[in-house]
Amino acid sequence: MTVNEAVPRGEGAPFTPRPVKAGADDPVEVRMTVNGTPTALSLPARVTLADALRDHLGLTGTHVGCEHGVCGMCTVLVDGEAARACLLFAVQLDGADIVTVEGLGRPDALHPLQESFGRHHALQCGFCTPGFLMSSYDLLTNQPDVTEEELPEELSGVICRCTGYRNILTAVDETRRAHPGGVPAPGNCGRTALVGRAGQGTDATDGPDETENAASSGTQDIVLPGGDPTIAMRITTAIDLPEDRVWGVLDDIHLLARCLPGAELTDDYGHGHYAGRARVSVGPVKLTFNGVAQILEHDRAAGRLRAIAQGQDTGGAQTQADITLTTEATEAGTTMHADAKVYLTGRIAQFGRALAGDVSRRMFEQFADAVTEAAASGRAPSGPVKAPSALSLVFAPLLDRVKRLLRRGGRRRRGGREKEH
Repeated sequence: MTVNEAVPRGEGAPFTPRPVKAGADDPVEVRMTVNGTPTALSLPARVTLADALRDHLGLTGTHVGCEHGVCGMCTVLVDGEAARACLLFAVQLDGADIVTVEGLGRPDALHPLQESFGRHHALQCGFCTPGFLMSSYDLLTNQPDVTEEELPEELSGVICRCTGYRNILTAVDETRRAHPGGVPAPGNCGRTALVGRAGQGTDATDGPDETENAASSGTQDIVLPGGDPTIAMRITTAIDLPEDRVWGVLDDIHLLARCLPGAELTDDYGHGHYAGRARVSVGPVKLTFNGVAQILEHDRAAGRLRAIAQGQDTGGAQTQADITLTTEATEAGTTMHADAKVYLTGRIAQFGRALAGDVSRRMFEQFADAVTEAAASGRAPSGPVKAPSALSLVFAPLLDRVKRLLRRGGRRRRGGREKEH
């Protein structure tokens, strides 16, 4: 199979294709910047850009419809220009800058086009939405003086003629009027984790050889995304034990790992590097993550332990976390704070922030309970600490309420006895 592969090019440099001969299944390395994140992939020459984005980088916002370049659902930006991702081989795009619909805006800071689509109910089933958003962005960026009458023809490259079509035109026209000089640039292009079902998406800045060598030794550095985490939380737990008893658990990494719900430590590489696996089950979705962890800070005197970790399951879901545990002595014992930033990509990200946040919060609460049990007994918790189930998530708020009521009742009874004395 012979394709023309573009060589890396600087600003203003002409596109210079070079022939690449490879078998249909022979891997060819390609490096691209996708939504601001440099990435390196090793792909068969027959893999299209659409499949590379969806299957190898987990960016499923790019929809594939006709696979003939007719429907426009797979429209993305390649070096700032709209292009059909189903008509391009990924190996043609070495050195290219790709922006997908995921890079257009963030959930908490949508792009004006996305806000307008929502405001005018221009979404309908949503299948054509990514194609329309990226085509509209390209149109309003390169031709901001387009008229309302010209919009149907200019946007005819994306096929959708359902009941949402008129609303789509209205949404694009409103954005055009609000931004006569051109729409704002994509607002979600920053370094983030990219990995899909094929388990690729290596950070291009590390270099493939260094990554492979480090992976074989189990001591590769964990590079967290630079953008905002999917979930950020702080769990505070009051433990009725002295601080040194709590640190008796935090000092023993193997004992500490036994307190993590659904997790087990499988290898100790030394120098604060570990390997392990964790299982998460939410209803019918069951994920098993194999990954690595690294202790960055372990300061008993300062009451601070910081670790980072990353794991990936066979379905391509990936999670990364930056966790800091801090303790402080109190009159009643110890207060432990767990600050966590969690980054999710792939199938697990489809849970939605609210559900993923509930699962993560419940897991940290179970972890804190297990640490308390281990600190009190000096032994690992009795039986494995299981990951939260769908049932426990449903009843967790009710159980928490009952616990609070029982604690309140206990304090009142103790207060009453003290007054009697």
